[in-house]
Amino acid sequence: MPDQISFARGAPSIDIVAVDDLKAAAQRAFENDPAGAFSYGTSIGYPPLRAWVAEKQELPPEQVIVTNGSMQADAFLFELLVESGDLVVVEAPTYDRTLLSLQKRGADILAIPLEEDGIDVDALSRALEAGARPKLAHIIPTFQNPAGYTLSLDKRRRLLELAAQYDFVLFEDDPYIELRFSGERLPTMLSLDSSERVVYASSFSKTVCPGIRVGYLAGPAATIAAIQKIATETYISPSMVSESIVNDFCRSGAIDSSVETVKNALRERLERLTEALERELPDARFSAPDGGYFLWVDLPEGADVDALFAAAQDRGVTFVKGSDFLIEGGQNSLRLAYSGVTPDQIDEGISRLADAYRSLAAAV
Repeated sequence: MPDQISFARGAPSIDIVAVDDLKAAAQRAFENDPAGAFSYGTSIGYPPLRAWVAEKQELPPEQVIVTNGSMQADAFLFELLVESGDLVVVEAPTYDRTLLSLQKRGADILAIPLEEDGIDVDALSRALEAGARPKLAHIIPTFQNPAGYTLSLDKRRRLLELAAQYDFVLFEDDPYIELRFSGERLPTMLSLDSSERVVYASSFSKTVCPGIRVGYLAGPAATIAAIQKIATETYISPSMVSESIVNDFCRSGAIDSSVETVKNALRERLERLTEALERELPDARFSAPDGGYFLWVDLPEGADVDALFAAAQDRGVTFVKGSDFLIEGGQNSLRLAYSGVTPDQIDEGISRLADAYRSLAAAV
């Protein structure tokens, strides 16, 4: 069996994690505030980190709660807002864990097609005009997982207008926002919101390291207070150790150099990936993103990605099937994560993937 090459997981490889800076941040955090780091906290999170996030988002601290990763933040928001039978809008495709979480809550899911500039707002508007009344719309606006697409400024404004008109919450799930390596940064819907319709989530997993498990929610004070109560009943407090390290990492400026390291690596890896696909797998169709971790690839109609997945596994390569991110469809699509593979692994991995693809064509 050849060495395994994984395009499956959206996580950075260890060579682009700021290990030494994290060690130094931990040492300083433990020396400067041992009582805060090593004790139970409260469900709001480590207060200095909460204050740092609030300042970054230009909000008062009572509009922020720091959590054990952004998936925990998602779960708290869904617990607060989504009951069995409630209608929830998602992008198609969307993050598979979001679909699973909403399905477990018994939500009625309205999947709206995703375009290269974000969710099809016209299709959503038509659904609303026809009587759809969602409780919440889940949107990944920047370098969307799994597609890599970014929601345009015009669509951000239109979504805010629709949320106000039809009285639903916009859940802006934005863990990749700092990972732009080309193009112009766009304002968040949270920053554009004048009617308290937006709840915003982000994560330090992509900018510090995945193992730190620190994320946050920001939004209307009443919503955050209600989530704080759920958090208290769930775990008393999130990890003060992790959050104190992240706080020092951010306040020392180490996060800025870490983000630059990650962005430079992602830029190089995406370039190698698109070059390899064009060279080795000319049937592949894709739109290269301006940042983030993921590239969505469409193969010709009739391509069997289930069979390709098995053939690629036999060659030591893994990816995620497009159908995992959709309620229906995606049989000829796949997601390639380029964040956790080196440029040389990318070349080898795509060569193996192309060999697997050709083997299926030859067998027909």
